[in-house]
Amino acid sequence: MLHASLSAPLLQDGDHIAAIDLGSNSFHMVVARYTLGQLRVIDRLRESVRMGDGLDDAGGLDDQARRRALECLARFGQRIRDIPPARVRALATNAVRQMATPQSFLVPAEAALGHPIEVVSGREEARLIYLGVAHAQPPRPGQLRLVIDIGGGSTEFIIGRGLETLERESLQVGCIASTRRFFPGGKLSKKRWREALTELGSEFQQFSGLYRSLGWHEALGSSGTNKSIGEICAAMKLTKGAITAEALPQVRDRLLQADRIEDIDLPGLSGDRRPIIAGGVLVLEAAFNALGLQRLMVSKAAMREGILYDLLGRTSNNDPRDSSVSALMQRYGIDELQAARVEATALHLFEQVEEAWELDDDDARMLSWAARLHELGLAIAHSQYHVHGAYVLEHSDIAGFSRQEQQVLAALVRTHRRGIPKSAFDALPDRLLLRARRKAALLRIAVLMHRAHDGGIIPHLDLSADDARLTLVLDRSWIETRPLLRADLLAEPEDMQGLGVILQPMVA
Repeated sequence: MLHASLSAPLLQDGDHIAAIDLGSNSFHMVVARYTLGQLRVIDRLRESVRMGDGLDDAGGLDDQARRRALECLARFGQRIRDIPPARVRALATNAVRQMATPQSFLVPAEAALGHPIEVVSGREEARLIYLGVAHAQPPRPGQLRLVIDIGGGSTEFIIGRGLETLERESLQVGCIASTRRFFPGGKLSKKRWREALTELGSEFQQFSGLYRSLGWHEALGSSGTNKSIGEICAAMKLTKGAITAEALPQVRDRLLQADRIEDIDLPGLSGDRRPIIAGGVLVLEAAFNALGLQRLMVSKAAMREGILYDLLGRTSNNDPRDSSVSALMQRYGIDELQAARVEATALHLFEQVEEAWELDDDDARMLSWAARLHELGLAIAHSQYHVHGAYVLEHSDIAGFSRQEQQVLAALVRTHRRGIPKSAFDALPDRLLLRARRKAALLRIAVLMHRAHDGGIIPHLDLSADDARLTLVLDRSWIETRPLLRADLLAEPEDMQGLGVILQPMVA
């Protein structure tokens, strides 16, 4: 059972949606118009921010990179000022994942952009990359496709069929990261290159065997590094834009004619790519060697297009997160009937307080998923099962969910029973904290009502909210026949204080 408005499409013809990709090298924004069920791109913005270049080994971001990032986001924010928040999605990738204190950047970044910014895992980044490429260049039915995306801080390797991924890997070997790691001080040499290829090859071994055994019918490279190398191949008259096993060593040899990075002279190479192209060519040569690649076509799409199509799914009846939750329920053997009972009651309570508590459909979705997954930890052990379930949800790669969304989901599952630790919501940004605590209160009540795991109907369940105060009214004759539930309800107000909520149970 879902909140009444959850399944209603939000997009109408003429609506605009926007996707922002905060990459380690460049920030991208794509704005599209929704027309007759399709997306038509009407604007693209790209700025070379080089945020990954401003990260130190301790995860700190230098002032210059921070300023470049915030100024870029302010310009992006001006362009999308009139687009409602529900139709904008901004995602941060490897550079923010590597920060020691991401919130110290995200808080001013969200203020500059005027929209929330979510952080995605490497494997979720890979899913979105594949989705963008698959929509831009639809694969042939039934055929497998390999997609390689070399970003600034990480490189993603994906095998998929149609619009779905089969395998996703993300390694910390992007063009900025690899240039800094293997060519410190900007010094180039054939010896360093050979040593770096050996080191990268050992890292690629963790998945290359599986990928080779699956195979693929075609391989595509996405994002700026692959595009730049393809343009170099064309400018050197080695190919017409593809990257081949014969052309790539010639590009490398021409690159290594320079002793230092600033002296690299490659035809077709733009000035802003020169400082990081060595790491990009290195990673791609290592990938060709590990995977036995012969030819890599260059895709015109990347993660930002994937974000657009993922957002389109979220605003219709094709939210990928629903499929992920269903898969988790099946994988961990969750009692579907009990989950449905708790979900229905939680959403019934939600509808009664959503206006007073200023909750929205995103909150309803998260509450719904938490209700479906609250018993996930039982697959590990009954003792502390809420703790086990929260750990799994926070640390798994769950397709469609950002890190913040998984942290909210984990916090709701962690606090749906027993005492509430002070640290339960520490991972959440301040903008999500109050609503997460309030959703947790609703889930606790719903779980409490169905502790007996029976299908009996609750005859009377009224809830009202006045700021932090919740008043719960139950049927007297019904509650008097359930002494265990009555005892739990008497103890619940003390536990719920940990959420900043004052619960007042009443009978009528």
